[in-house]
Amino acid sequence: MRLIDLSQPIGVQTPPWPTYEPLSMKYFKRLSSAGANGQLITTSNHVGTHLDGARHFVTHGRDIASIPLEELYGPAVVVDLSDAVGDYDIYTSKMITNRVEVRERDILIISTGYHRYSWDQPEADEVRYMCKHPGPDLEFAEWCLKMKLKWIGVDCGSADHPMNTIIRQLRPVLAKEAEKKLGAPLEEIFPLEKYQLMHIKLFPHDIIHAENLGGDIDLLLNKRTTVGAFPWKFVGGESCICRIVAFEEG
Repeated sequence: MRLIDLSQPIGVQTPPWPTYEPLSMKYFKRLSSAGANGQLITTSNHVGTHLDGARHFVTHGRDIASIPLEELYGPAVVVDLSDAVGDYDIYTSKMITNRVEVRERDILIISTGYHRYSWDQPEADEVRYMCKHPGPDLEFAEWCLKMKLKWIGVDCGSADHPMNTIIRQLRPVLAKEAEKKLGAPLEEIFPLEKYQLMHIKLFPHDIIHAENLGGDIDLLLNKRTTVGAFPWKFVGGESCICRIVAFEEG
């Protein structure tokens, strides 16, 4: 069995989702004075590779501790869209199924190629990674529901299109850039009723997602595999930093 890490490194340099608190760390005791090193961390749950839980957007949704291990682990397919999408592009279910076979109840991992702009990579570009990556529209979300996917993983800042999130208001210059690329006003492409649809439309059905995947994802492009996500058994947790691993036979 070969283990392939699909997780992004995490530390004080790791950028959080825009508007969220970054991770900070300090020592509260040191080996030289106390005989042991001890650290404290403060962080939001949306830093580095993390699993968004249903409770992130649904008041009565399951917390992280309530997700059965069987739903976090299982058959998966990794699809590479990097040759088909660029800044602000919209991907569709057909773009997925043209490249890989997706089965009902699969874990779906989407490689947009934007993991190459992660903070730990030679081409690191925080703005491009968080604010310009490709994303889906309503058609894709409805397909996810039809396929009853276990969960979805993406190698960029959000499973939603960045211009269908608060980034549209935070970065108006980028919003104008996106409109020029997409050829229509954002209010038409992503009207209010579609807002953050990958969160709001899917989480009530327990189709959740992991964001900021990376690691050795390029070893698995357009392949079927087995994947597990391993967050804390976090009672009350709306989301959680986690490790995501593929398990390859042979």
